[in-house]
Amino acid sequence: MGMEMFDPGSIEACDDECPVRRTAEVIGHKWTTLIVRDLLPGKKRYSELLKSIIGISPRLLAERLRALEAGGLLTRTVYPTVPPTTEYALTPLGRKIEPVIDAMASFGMAMREAQASD
Repeated sequence: MGMEMFDPGSIEACDDECPVRRTAEVIGHKWTTLIVRDLLPGKKRYSELLKSIIGISPRLLAERLRALEAGGLLTRTVYPTVPPTTEYALTPLGRKIEPVIDAMASFGMAMREAQASD
């Protein structure tokens, strides 16, 4: 399956049909991109995500995980342990964000290098 290139001139307005808008609605939240980044290598438990994403509150992490699950980007598996263990993993659709995260990392490194040389 080939990747089609987006032609910004193909649409007149950034309405609900705009693919950039749809993507921005998913990854536009700073915590969402960090959650996806942490799940790219594989499954993680809630506690692992909370520990690795410095600054996110437990309430906000739970909210963002629910939103990603509702959007079909990740799955949640609850194991019947005491206390229950919950694991999160990206779905095939969620994994399609990887090139976006890679591009963000590359841009972030370029910004750091540019600022260091100033």
